[in-house]
Amino acid sequence: MVTSTHSSSKYPWILTIDVGTSSIRASIHDQCGRVVDNLEARRGYALETTPDGGVEVSGDALFDLVVEVIDEVLDQCGRRRSEIAGVAMSTFWHNVLGVDAQGRTATPVYTWADTRSVDAAEELCCQVDAFQYHARTGCMLHPSYLPAKLVWLRGTQPKLFRQSIRWMSFGEYFYLRLFGRPLCSLSMASGSGLLDQNQRDWDDRILEVLPIERDQLSTLIDLDVPPSGLMKQFANRWPSLSRIPWVPAIGDGACSNVGSGCSTPDNVALMVGTSGAMRVLWKVEITSVPLGLWCYRADRHRFVIGGSLSNGGLLFVWMNETLRLSNDREGLECQLAQMEPVSHGLSVLPFLAGERSPGWQAKARAAITGMSLHTQPLDILRASLESVAFRFAKIRQLLKPLLSGRQQIIASGGALLRSPAWMQIMADVLGQPVVASAVKEASSRGAALLALEALGFLQSVEDVETPIGREFAPNQEWYERYLRAQQRQDRLYTALQSAEF
Repeated sequence: MVTSTHSSSKYPWILTIDVGTSSIRASIHDQCGRVVDNLEARRGYALETTPDGGVEVSGDALFDLVVEVIDEVLDQCGRRRSEIAGVAMSTFWHNVLGVDAQGRTATPVYTWADTRSVDAAEELCCQVDAFQYHARTGCMLHPSYLPAKLVWLRGTQPKLFRQSIRWMSFGEYFYLRLFGRPLCSLSMASGSGLLDQNQRDWDDRILEVLPIERDQLSTLIDLDVPPSGLMKQFANRWPSLSRIPWVPAIGDGACSNVGSGCSTPDNVALMVGTSGAMRVLWKVEITSVPLGLWCYRADRHRFVIGGSLSNGGLLFVWMNETLRLSNDREGLECQLAQMEPVSHGLSVLPFLAGERSPGWQAKARAAITGMSLHTQPLDILRASLESVAFRFAKIRQLLKPLLSGRQQIIASGGALLRSPAWMQIMADVLGQPVVASAVKEASSRGAALLALEALGFLQSVEDVETPIGREFAPNQEWYERYLRAQQRQDRLYTALQSAEF
């Protein structure tokens, strides 16, 4: 394990970079994972979408934005930049880009939300034992992951595919530009669909059926063997960062769990941002993965198991815009909170962007039944928010065998935390209190804490106290109503699934 000899080792600062799907942030964190003196910078950006299901972004444009936020936060630090003892990075999981022989991007960054490889995923299901693949990699043969994307790219973009001599996530590309070496953390590899989770190595059995070779993937490293020594261009640009350790990029979901205080089975993370996830993280040497869920890693000691929804906050935004509801968010919240559960008589499948956990039906699409002349736009919005909660209830049921008997559900993510009405719906549907996280940026904080641990400044991330906010207690009567409504959603799902969506 790395032990830093930085002169400020008693009170180290960590520069944290957080690459999300809508913005990039850089911030300075102290030894407790707190942002120091509002030292932070942010740049927003938009993913590019295509009519056939593409969701991508330029890797070089992302790179330039990261450089910008680092420049800005270092300017804010002034002379205090010498207190920075290490750099941490959180990036969104399940992304991939091709890199050419000159080390430049040959393709865009393809994100988890890109569904153009759905037919390739079905093709792989005919070649690979899906159950054994899931048991080894913790991933499904689904367009969210790299195997399907690579097969799709070979078939649809042969020129770009041939130009790409290496395949990597954006975080790996960023470090390649800075250090000249392709390095991949176990955490980022674990969300690719190409890693054997228990062996902690690239999975040769899936590589046998893919159009790439092992040497086209990056060298695997863990968090406690970080690179240092920036290449000349960036050493000159950031002299205070040139010799300190840069902890390799970590998957945002793992960072979010740690940052919100959910690093043991006692606390379950419930996150709703653009998408959504319910996750549990803990230390164990090897694990098995329940069907319907996925399994990734924070580092070589910690697994993250859970389920993800492609439709979280984006559903709220889409409904609000499409139904032309009020721009008065406070007024809208008040109206939602005053409605009785399932009084609208609607059943909704919230699959605007297809389904991930637990059914993994990539071709699934949204559906609403039960509408009448009496149905109002607000009814549809409320039913949609409830429908997302029903999907989380199914994930929680699958997670149950892994949890302690006294687990607490900690909520994070801007879409959920900004909506007390939705928080209450979650508590009523789950039949369990839901506690709002008081951490503003859980992924950034988690990356900082994991870096502090890896660099020897912190004994364990579990030792750091995490602030929490308001608790939403469930209403037992509403919980029982929601159980019946979930059964109606299940029947709708089964009916449409039998019609192949």
